[in-house]
Amino acid sequence: MKLTEVELRVIELPLVRPFRTSFGTQSSRQVLMVKVINENGTIGWAECVAMSEPLYSPEYTHACIDLIKRFLIPALNSAGDFKAEEVATILKPFLGGQMAKASLETAILDAQLRDQKMSLAKYLGATKNKVECGVSVGIANNLESLAEEVKSYVDAGYRRIKLKIEPGWDINAVKSIRQIYPEIPLQVDANQAYTRDDGKHLAQLDDFNLLLIEQPLDEHDILGHALLAKEVKTPICLDESIISLQSAQDALALKATTVINIKPGRVGGYLESVKIHDLCVENRVPVWCGGMLETGIGRAANLALAALPGFTLPGDTSASARYFKQDVTTPFVMDDGYLTVPTGDGIGVTPDLDFLDSITRSKEVIR
Repeated sequence: MKLTEVELRVIELPLVRPFRTSFGTQSSRQVLMVKVINENGTIGWAECVAMSEPLYSPEYTHACIDLIKRFLIPALNSAGDFKAEEVATILKPFLGGQMAKASLETAILDAQLRDQKMSLAKYLGATKNKVECGVSVGIANNLESLAEEVKSYVDAGYRRIKLKIEPGWDINAVKSIRQIYPEIPLQVDANQAYTRDDGKHLAQLDDFNLLLIEQPLDEHDILGHALLAKEVKTPICLDESIISLQSAQDALALKATTVINIKPGRVGGYLESVKIHDLCVENRVPVWCGGMLETGIGRAANLALAALPGFTLPGDTSASARYFKQDVTTPFVMDDGYLTVPTGDGIGVTPDLDFLDSITRSKEVIR
């Protein structure tokens, strides 16, 4: 295909409640929406999962816009005709920028699959038509508020609870929820908040029958995670450390992880995500699909990925109402703890343009 137009639109979508992690608190979600039009006039949509500030990763919204405009679009234009499967190779000379690259690749893939009358789920190799839902619970003001929030999700039917933790908000928080819900699948996410010296402290979490401890140490400290895995019995799961197939191969070889959270934006797109999935299936390592507070555009694509056979743990594929009073697409509604995988062409959804316009903060069209 050839691109005839790229639209870069920044929207601001309020969250239904503040979401606090070890690296900060969000009350709204700033999202870069990417729209492409190819030579057939077919439109493809994607969203960039980078945050407004470089707190979760080095990437942030306006840096992604600059990278896309200054380097990525010109590179694709210079390539002439190309397929979505070639985008990563074309953009490889530009270091980093996985989230920016993923958004552009996904929008192009959406348009390509719409032309081919094929769903993203089928293209990726999905084997399920619905995906088990987990939910991520931010750091609360107190244990009572935490219990109240978790109860609302359990009552709603979520099949797995993930608690965000940090030093000072970990053992007691987990203990309080496990006492209330002794059987529910439960895991924790530290977002790099601990150090190698915290092994004995984190080993206290072994008492609570957790699915996993997600990204306890710095994303660059692969060796530290391997050492920590010898101190704690609870499985270590890597998130921020996994930025490519190669990083996943290295982490598994070093025994730094026994579970992997695949976030398409973080690894450069859905095609790289499938490669990591296949690696983990080959090595009998469970994977699950993480979330970045996506709108319905990103959520639809994540559901297609999470429907692959190796995704054996519930991911962060929550219903739209978990984060947003109104989503940019027809809302995803949970049914008995599951979300239905879209089967329409491409990602299977399109945005409500009137609503999108109402929450747009900036828009630029590159022709």
